[in-house]
Amino acid sequence: MKEYHSKNPYNGTIINTYIEDTVSAIESKLEKALAVEASWADTEIEERCELLSEVAELLLDRKNEYAELMSKEMGKPISQGISEIEKCAWACDFYATNAEDLLADELIETDADESFISHDPLGCILAIMPWNYPFWQVIRFAAPTLTAGNTALLKHAQNVTGCSLALEKLFLDAGYPDGCFQSIQAGHDEIEKLIAKDGVKAVTLTGSEIAGKSIARTAGENLKKTVLELGGNNACIVWEDADLDKYIDTMVTARMQNTGQSCIAAKRFIVCEAIYDSFLEKFAEKVKSLKIGDPLKEDTFIGVMAREDLAETLQKQVDTSIELGANVLLGNEHNGAFFSPTILTNVTPDMPVFMEETFGPVAAIIKVKNREDAISMAADSRLGLGSMLFTEDIDAAMSIISNIPDGAFFINDMVKSDPRLPFGGTKASGYGRELSREGILEFVNKKTVYIKK
Repeated sequence: MKEYHSKNPYNGTIINTYIEDTVSAIESKLEKALAVEASWADTEIEERCELLSEVAELLLDRKNEYAELMSKEMGKPISQGISEIEKCAWACDFYATNAEDLLADELIETDADESFISHDPLGCILAIMPWNYPFWQVIRFAAPTLTAGNTALLKHAQNVTGCSLALEKLFLDAGYPDGCFQSIQAGHDEIEKLIAKDGVKAVTLTGSEIAGKSIARTAGENLKKTVLELGGNNACIVWEDADLDKYIDTMVTARMQNTGQSCIAAKRFIVCEAIYDSFLEKFAEKVKSLKIGDPLKEDTFIGVMAREDLAETLQKQVDTSIELGANVLLGNEHNGAFFSPTILTNVTPDMPVFMEETFGPVAAIIKVKNREDAISMAADSRLGLGSMLFTEDIDAAMSIISNIPDGAFFINDMVKSDPRLPFGGTKASGYGRELSREGILEFVNKKTVYIKK
């Protein structure tokens, strides 16, 4: 049996010690999921929605407890952790209210007396989830997937095992059948073997491109459907007519919330030269004002990164970019898991902070001549999760939406997930969609029914 520790990245203390599940334990959990699969699929949709509403209530009741757990396990500022739990409750409420309509048979007029598409659950779905939003990433999968009649196995990131177990208990406490939602503690090899099991019908992963390719390869070899939400290198485009006084706070939050550890964070700030100096002054002033400190204090906005090795990786990306000519306007202080809010200017497309996903509080600033150059520069990425554009010229902004082939395009706001809207990327950012109607239909059998009387 393999032991591992959960470590507080802010002070280095050991929070807990866990033991990885054995092969037999994993098989037992899969068997338990399969044992409840048929009865859960036959449960009336109204009852499933009632249970999901109970999950929402429990989330709100326990939001301080869960936020503190996130702060200790991965360093999330506690006020942002509370907001994360509130968003989880919102997603549960959305599906509890709308799932019956979203899953309703879709009538199609044909030569038959009656024909329609039914939406049947697939069965047991394996979810492989990351540490950066340890409750939200799971709930946005689990709420629609369970409500569609599937069961779920969760393989969470090792450093948020406490959150993983808390989520399992959450669904049990809400009244879900034992085996409907289970947490697995296992390494990569065991998970790949689990994917190959006949009982696992599909896999969803939120994580790195490397992990996504590996899981997709194994799933493909076993003809299992996958949904992949991978990395992002989102552009924040600032045209010359942008209202900086109105939106500078949004732009800074888009980069720095969750200590910059978000796939949909603004990572490349592409700014028209006519507004560049003003943008840089206001942006730097706002970043300097962000409260840095203990994640457990309510006024902290920037805490620490989730692990020391993540901060070291970010430092290498910054150092290489500086060697290639980038200038440090602010920050670039690194100590353990702490990385200070950093602004780099004179960034060019050959630098890691432009080409790669920077998963931490580093803003890369790129000056361009005009709007056309800004859009061209924004589209210059092998990743395609989302882009944001700030301008007062809404008509012009809408006319170039298709010029950036990302999964999302936000005008005068930061890219964010919303239960009412589909979420996902293109290119190396993955495929498939979470949330909204598209999310709840990802793991169902869209069955054609044709009736002659």
